[in-house]
Amino acid sequence: MKIEHLANFTIAGFTYYEGALAFNKLKIGKQVELKLEEDNKFDARAVAIYHQECKLGFVPKSDNRIIYKLLKMGMQDHLRALIQQVDSREHPESQVRIVVHLVNPNLQKEV
Repeated sequence: MKIEHLANFTIAGFTYYEGALAFNKLKIGKQVELKLEEDNKFDARAVAIYHQECKLGFVPKSDNRIIYKLLKMGMQDHLRALIQQVDSREHPESQVRIVVHLVNPNLQKEV
């Protein structure tokens, strides 16, 4: 499987959703789910971030353009979003970082 770095960011709106409920379950390396939220009145390209059933927040507007397009084209199987950092000492909006990789499961990783 070939993997390329696509983006990394802190979760936008973490304090406004269910981040506090899920915080103790968030572990580095755990996968999160990216979902389009096309009815979002604040951002037409909104991409929500979920850990299990908990909505953690959003991919920031500054980073969501390409992720939105890939999801819109049905390429969710080619995106892998993982928790990169969890730090309770940071400001709540900066406590969790996500890294997103573009994955091609049909190609072998180059050696």
